[in-house]
Amino acid sequence: MNTSNPGIYAATLLRLTLGIALLAHAYLKVFVFTLAGAAGFFASQGFPAWSVYPVVAIEVLTGIAMVLGLQARIAAVISLPVLLGALSVHAGNGWVFTSPNGGWEYPAFMVVTAISVALLGNGAFALGNAKVDK
Repeated sequence: MNTSNPGIYAATLLRLTLGIALLAHAYLKVFVFTLAGAAGFFASQGFPAWSVYPVVAIEVLTGIAMVLGLQARIAAVISLPVLLGALSVHAGNGWVFTSPNGGWEYPAFMVVTAISVALLGNGAFALGNAKVDK
């Protein structure tokens, strides 16, 4: 581990934050809103109702990958269409996420965070950084 570069710890914080947020959003869709409820919301926003299933799968898989630090760059890029879709839903609601139907600042922050993780990579304390002895 390169302790002379504090930027690797910043990358770690971004990776963990985005991974946990993605997992939390998948949890909400499955256990709070239910998949049927989330599918209804997706349909009301012009997305196919069935698209909730790949969205939840992407949130779970990329969230786990980021939390563990496994191919975080790839996981961040894969999460971008989901995050951009969320941003498109909230774009017309005003800036603040507490606006009726949620504003766009939080989804925009998530998009920028995903781009940052894609550029920075795993950071420190990532399973993807582990060296395998031969």
